[in-house]
Amino acid sequence: MPRETQEAAPMRTEERPDARISARTPSDAAPAAGPGPVRGSLYLAAGVILLALNLRPALVAVSPLADTIRAESGMSAAATSLLTALPLLCFGLLAPVAPRLGRRFGLERSLLGTMVLICAGTALRLADQVAALFAGTVVIGAGIAVANVLLPGLIKRDFPERTGLMTGLYSMSLFGGAALAAGVTVPLRTATGLGWQATLACWGSLALLALLVWLPQTRSRTRVSEGAARQAAHPVRGLWRSPLAWQVTGYMGLQSLSYYAATAWLPTMLTDAGMSAGDAGWMLSFSSLLGIAGSFLAPVIAGRRLRTGHLAALGAVLCALGLAGMLAAPATGAYVWMTLLGLGQGAAISLALLFIVRRAPDTRHAAQLSSMAQCFGYILAAAGPAVLGAVHDASGTWTVPVLVLLVLLVPQVLAGLGAARERHVAGRG
Repeated sequence: MPRETQEAAPMRTEERPDARISARTPSDAAPAAGPGPVRGSLYLAAGVILLALNLRPALVAVSPLADTIRAESGMSAAATSLLTALPLLCFGLLAPVAPRLGRRFGLERSLLGTMVLICAGTALRLADQVAALFAGTVVIGAGIAVANVLLPGLIKRDFPERTGLMTGLYSMSLFGGAALAAGVTVPLRTATGLGWQATLACWGSLALLALLVWLPQTRSRTRVSEGAARQAAHPVRGLWRSPLAWQVTGYMGLQSLSYYAATAWLPTMLTDAGMSAGDAGWMLSFSSLLGIAGSFLAPVIAGRRLRTGHLAALGAVLCALGLAGMLAAPATGAYVWMTLLGLGQGAAISLALLFIVRRAPDTRHAAQLSSMAQCFGYILAAAGPAVLGAVHDASGTWTVPVLVLLVLLVPQVLAGLGAARERHVAGRG
């Protein structure tokens, strides 16, 4: 079997040769003449990184301010927790809409629109009303949901020889943005003396910067033939009958469930084990920092030193060791367990994104596969924290919930091994 870095090598589809789409669509069009190819590629890569940096901070920033928001707004704990669940539901429920927007307006304009939505959502949060906070969160979630789906397709189209590197930078930016928001939000509020509304709205400045940097990309594409345009207007069909597509979807969903469930409850597990709330919060941030390294390294070395299937298994083993450590000595070995979990979870999310890019034969299939995987994946992830909390309440201990997470790593590995096969998903369109 050829190494997975050999993207130019022919790959089999699951059903028949005509599943591949040979004609180039508007989204597949090459950049127009302008800056040199190296300079243009670097500028495009910088734009992708800035877009990715904005896909978590506006949402993650709510968690460090949750107690303040509850105290000053009078919201209940359940309503406050809904602020973190709503975005995940948006990610899942709105994912099917993203490919249609990409076909209708093009990838560049659609991605520009996602930054407009994030800016608008953060501005809405400035209003001193709970309804505005929820409305802004939904608007931000909608923008992120579309960008989540379309960015893998853009990487597939514009960086066909650099999919591993760009996926690593993309996923690293996701973790980096989350870690930045988790670590900077409270110090920012303390240093500036701003209220929680204005502090949350400050993250809109990062989205505004991305919008300005990305704006030239909306004018950088050449015109394409009418035949290619007509072809682009039709969606890819049949992915739901593709076993490989379901394996990619299963891996995305299971690693998302594990990540969000563990992230939601790890600080509580540590405080229940005797650690202070401040130290427990730092441990979560520390894990996110290690996640940055794991998310960058996994797709970069995929196929060079280890095959993606081996990396999927290795990531699960690291997570299993970290979770087992949380059962044995949660507080005393916290740095070791958070290191293992951070590296394993970071590797898993980047591999999930890499599977979407590499298992799709072209940009349209990448967008459709991304939509399918993230729709089911994030809906599953949204239920994870609540289910884990319910298991804890029923058992009265954290042992059973952690064992549930350990057991779920088994089907995650199986899905990862299936998604790692060097084949393309089959679809019609």
